[in-house]
Amino acid sequence: MKKYDLAIIGAGPAGLAAAAEASAAGLTVVMLDEQARSGGQIYRDVERAAPTRGTILGEDYLHGLSLIGATRAERVTYMPRTTVWDITPDGELSYTRDGRADCLQAKRLLIATGALERPMPLPGWTLPGVMTAGAAQILLKQSGLISRRAVLVGSGPLLYLVAVQMVRAGAPPLALLETQGLIVGPARHLPRALMGWRVLAKGMGLLAELRQAGVSRHKRVREISIEGEGQVGKVRFEAKQTMHEISCDTVLLHHGVVPNIQASRALRLEHDWDAGQDCFRPRIDDWGRSSARNIFIAGDGAGIGGAIAAEHAGRLAAFEIARDLGRMVVAERDRRAVPTRRALAKEHVVRPFLDAAFPRYSEALADDTIVCRCEEVTAGEIRRAAALGCTGPNQSKAFNRAGMGPCQGRYCGLTVNRLLAEANGASPEATGYYRLRPPIKPVTLGELAQMKQPDGLEKTA
Repeated sequence: MKKYDLAIIGAGPAGLAAAAEASAAGLTVVMLDEQARSGGQIYRDVERAAPTRGTILGEDYLHGLSLIGATRAERVTYMPRTTVWDITPDGELSYTRDGRADCLQAKRLLIATGALERPMPLPGWTLPGVMTAGAAQILLKQSGLISRRAVLVGSGPLLYLVAVQMVRAGAPPLALLETQGLIVGPARHLPRALMGWRVLAKGMGLLAELRQAGVSRHKRVREISIEGEGQVGKVRFEAKQTMHEISCDTVLLHHGVVPNIQASRALRLEHDWDAGQDCFRPRIDDWGRSSARNIFIAGDGAGIGGAIAAEHAGRLAAFEIARDLGRMVVAERDRRAVPTRRALAKEHVVRPFLDAAFPRYSEALADDTIVCRCEEVTAGEIRRAAALGCTGPNQSKAFNRAGMGPCQGRYCGLTVNRLLAEANGASPEATGYYRLRPPIKPVTLGELAQMKQPDGLEKTA
């Protein structure tokens, strides 16, 4: 079994920044990532896409070019197309790559798996032609494909960014249906948010570009449904006390992102409910160390902060890991951390305003709306389970199999939590989340059969 000082799961901004710093400090690093090329979701395929689509995707996307060199750094072993499906608390990782399963050992582990788009169940959201805004952006980054005759639905800065990228690509969206309300509540965060004026200025620039392109925006929409015979045909919604409908071929849903906590949950790490971001997040210290001493978490997987914040968090984790393993003294760690913490604070200062300005779509789900797509469990079935005494997502598996599909709750966990909390009059934190078990990603029996035997063991007939 190969052994390393540090194993990093994820080659996005946090993982890349951490790998570069850890390698420079003299640590042996292995970086495992599911994608064929580095960059994570935010900088996906940046090295290949930058020359042809850089103008469409923007300067923020091109910043990823400054990070991907970490995959070629000295002492870094980069493993693309690799799915990690089991992790032990002592740092043993089981993974599949190119159809073969194997394992490795590391003294320290950094989970840098980023964020997931928050699920947005609506009537008709399982129809062909419905996908997330992030998925549409992935198609554009990786393949140059763009959704035409599309309507964007939800809230959040990513909605505006995707809409602008579609405009630049020559396929502007038919409309934006925005679910957020008036800016009265978020206004209390605005004075402090102005310290992060560059982020706010970028947002204003995106809105100006949409206005110039003539993209229609409907605000404070409700009663959203997607309709069609076997595929998307139109989207219906209420705005300004009037029902509207727009014929379209594609609907792109988005109402924010949440930490990807599958790995940290499988490791039984401590988590807390984040009321501001309306989700669970791992409990970490100022260096990214989790409730397990040898496991660190950095980037959006530890709480949503954005790509630049993730980059800084990855560096901080690398500094502490290097100190942990005797490659950096405390004074050097602290000296290098000062500008990084200052830059991280600048990224975080606008976050409370953004969280308040773009809340999740909170309209009550109809009983026949599918919540768990893997097992086709509806909101009504979740509520009936609560009426029979179900108090949390883990119990719900026995009632209706919600969360037992291939995604293990990645796309329904927070919705099931919300429905049970509402039905039982309990808090989201008390209601809890799924208890994940390995494999945290699908692995075939064939891949397991080809797995190498642990050191010191021989195959027997």
